[in-house]
Amino acid sequence: MRIGIDLGGTKIAAIAMTEAGVELQRLRQATPQDDYAGILACIRSLVASLERDHGRADRIGIGTPGSPSPATGLIRNSNSLVLNGKPLQKDLEAALGRSLKLANDANCFALSEARDGAAADAACVFGVIVGTGTGAGIVVRGELQQGVNRIGGEWGHNPLPWPRDDERPGPACYCGRQGCIETWLSGPGLSAAHQRDTGAWLTARDIATAAAAGEAAEGRSLAQYAERMARSLASVINVLDPDVIVLGGGLGQIEALYRLVPACWGQYVFSDTVRTRLVPPSHGDDSGLRGAALL
Repeated sequence: MRIGIDLGGTKIAAIAMTEAGVELQRLRQATPQDDYAGILACIRSLVASLERDHGRADRIGIGTPGSPSPATGLIRNSNSLVLNGKPLQKDLEAALGRSLKLANDANCFALSEARDGAAADAACVFGVIVGTGTGAGIVVRGELQQGVNRIGGEWGHNPLPWPRDDERPGPACYCGRQGCIETWLSGPGLSAAHQRDTGAWLTARDIATAAAAGEAAEGRSLAQYAERMARSLASVINVLDPDVIVLGGGLGQIEALYRLVPACWGQYVFSDTVRTRLVPPSHGDDSGLRGAALL
């Protein structure tokens, strides 16, 4: 039996799975806000509950925002700010009394979809999460590629490619820079862009719903968002040339993107043809959790 933990900003989810990938049980609790010790205690409680029902886990994997520095072991680049500067893996290993695997939550998502999800037949997979933030992971021949600096797939904090005059210098990002892809392609980024263009604040979900219903202003905002995503993913295709890009997170549920984005990205990809497939995840919101168990 193996356990996966998805440490999110609003909830912490846990899953018990067999080695064959069969789900045994899942649990979830609200994430203690601005309470690092409370997060550790919550994860310890979830693991204890699963092990009471299913026995001791052979393996435990944790998916978290941000990633541990290879130099210090401390979490950096997390939009759950309470985690930054903390030795999360070391503290969890002490709390649970054993070693474990820890990786960025987008890496876990990509691993799940590459192993037995929407990209299970692909040699090279880029798994993207677009929701409250923007992240990604890279899987090659079934193996997660975290890189020597453990930042493999940190695509959301590159600048928006081929920026137009009205996109410079771009919105401020929590990382301290301006114009990061995350500031344009996250849910709040789409809402902010729509408000700048129309004066009206709508959630990303409301913009997508209105666009699907034929509302002109929301349709323009969604088309503009898709074109920015096309530029952003074209830069990935030019470097990595993946077989499949899996689009997860809340905005990955917008069906129109699977038509609009590939229709735009060809003009930016340095090739006469683009065979890369853009697909929705097979495991939906469960992918990050399943991927943590697969670590």
